[in-house]
Amino acid sequence: MKLKFKYLFLLIALGMLGAQPSATAQDTSLAPVTSATPERVKVNNIFIIGNEKTQKNVILRELDFTTDYFYDWNTFLEIIQADQKKIYNLRLFTSVEITPLITGEEEVEVLIAVKERWYVLPSVIFELADRNFSEWWTNQNRDFSRVNYGLRLSHSNVGGRNEKLRFAGQLGFTKELDIQYSKPYIDKNQKHGLALQVNFFEQKNIPLKSSNNKQVFYTNDNEDILRKNFGTALRYTYRRTFYNFHFLTVGYNNTKIHPDVLIQNPEYFQTDDTKLRYLYATYTFRHDRRDNVSYATDGELLQLSATKYGIFYTDELDEVEVNLTANKYWKISDKFHFATGLTANWFLSISQPYTLVRGIGYSPNFIRGYELNVIEGQQLYVHKNSFRWKFIDLELDISNIVPLEQFSTIPFRFYLSGNFDHGYVKDRNFKPENAQLTNQYLIGYGLGIDMVGLYDNVIRFEYSLNDNGGANFFLNFKAPF
Repeated sequence: MKLKFKYLFLLIALGMLGAQPSATAQDTSLAPVTSATPERVKVNNIFIIGNEKTQKNVILRELDFTTDYFYDWNTFLEIIQADQKKIYNLRLFTSVEITPLITGEEEVEVLIAVKERWYVLPSVIFELADRNFSEWWTNQNRDFSRVNYGLRLSHSNVGGRNEKLRFAGQLGFTKELDIQYSKPYIDKNQKHGLALQVNFFEQKNIPLKSSNNKQVFYTNDNEDILRKNFGTALRYTYRRTFYNFHFLTVGYNNTKIHPDVLIQNPEYFQTDDTKLRYLYATYTFRHDRRDNVSYATDGELLQLSATKYGIFYTDELDEVEVNLTANKYWKISDKFHFATGLTANWFLSISQPYTLVRGIGYSPNFIRGYELNVIEGQQLYVHKNSFRWKFIDLELDISNIVPLEQFSTIPFRFYLSGNFDHGYVKDRNFKPENAQLTNQYLIGYGLGIDMVGLYDNVIRFEYSLNDNGGANFFLNFKAPF
């Protein structure tokens, strides 16, 4: 309570200095409340409140303005609007508000008010092992043995430096242990970062291949462990500008399978060995100017990556993969926006080990209406489109029930979406068992309702049709692109 009074006092004191045009994370209108605005301004000081755990330099890193420098007034308001989105996309805060306070003829003080999220989140793992809810509900007959359960512990702001620490221990359909740690900046200038991941899992039931454009799973009579996998990776990040990121990842993967797997599918590893070991390296460039990384309504995303599987020793695997993602979001008005996204994936070789097989139906590449299918091949192209109308935008105040400030209000936004997707998968092997959907132009379309809730979590309810006569209701738990 004392802390809140301190913030209130600071707001009142600064507010008495002059007019208060502002920009908020929800309302990006930056028109000043007074008509007497300067043509240019100089920022004298930057005040930050609400960052009880987050270090100040983490927030200052996202600012495109500085003190003791003159800016054109309209340009300055545009900078504030963009900076506000960048700070919010750190995913450290539930709200961000930047307010320029005119204190002189050409001078302003800037107040940045943030509301922090709850950073330490222990949670119970209870999730489906299948590709999506519809796959589990329809193709797997709602089999509850195909559920993963366990515990996950996440700290999304270690030391207040935006460092992420994840630990997950999982049982059920897939037994898994996963540890991740990322430090976004390891240098004083906040341009270089590192991340480390270690992962181990084992399965008694695995997909062997696909037939009739659906996955074929296998469990042997003794219910032996059929697949064990150990992987580790180190990622280096370079962020020279606000919106452009460069990633270099070097990793090692070791997969061991039961001999019965090769009896069922001799081409599972493309060799007669039960082990597949390789080093790999991936370079990724990402340009990201989305207003909200969880559910974008404005901006763009461009990502290009190239991966070399097999370094030094290439007897077991020697492959190159290239990926492209290009998404554009147009905000037509506060209630309407249009989103379009192109994804493409290429393998250079004519065939791959089944553990590397890609296609439509595997995240993030899908066509709505084909969620029940996997369409596998060496090249794929998917173009997704959605026109959305926000028909509900509200906040529920539950502070009388939940005293924690991080959960005292629950936002809800509902969008009605009209969707149209199309794509193509090139299978150079022309496998007859999957010929119905490979090497053909595919179309899917329909209507949906997207709900965006607390911490930007997304639930999508969609009814989609495809050009092969399929139609179904689908449930998903993340934005389509």
